[in-house]
Amino acid sequence: MLTDLEKRSIDEIRSQYETGAAAIVEALRVIQDARGWVSDDSLRDLADYLDLSPSYLESLATFYSMIFRRPVGRHVIMVCDSVCCWMDGAEDLVAHIGERLGIGLGETTADGRFTLLPVVCLGACDQSPAMLVDWQLHGPVSPDDLAGILALYP
Repeated sequence: MLTDLEKRSIDEIRSQYETGAAAIVEALRVIQDARGWVSDDSLRDLADYLDLSPSYLESLATFYSMIFRRPVGRHVIMVCDSVCCWMDGAEDLVAHIGERLGIGLGETTADGRFTLLPVVCLGACDQSPAMLVDWQLHGPVSPDDLAGILALYP
């Protein structure tokens, strides 16, 4: 069930658009912000609330890499794997993060603190290799920068 607060937030977003379909991505973000991710049940509840098919919402939710369809850690690290970031060492950066945290791409630390995900492009080519942690851009990032950056996210 969508909470009353989620419904009010979705209604406010929906009022800015001509159709419920136009508000889908922002509505998904409302749920994700409240719950940390968008479960199948939440997706179906939102589809019912917007009077849209669950499969249509699923197609959009899985298209956008920043809509999480599985539980994630308290902090989500997204490392850009665009050509620019790859050329500037994103692959090594991912390896160092993985070693430091003991996880691979798509995994969450045992304590639930961090999830490590790839992202196609952050639009920060001038700061490559770049990464987001909880929507905060960091770049350029070297392996030597990791300890300081990760310490910002307890």
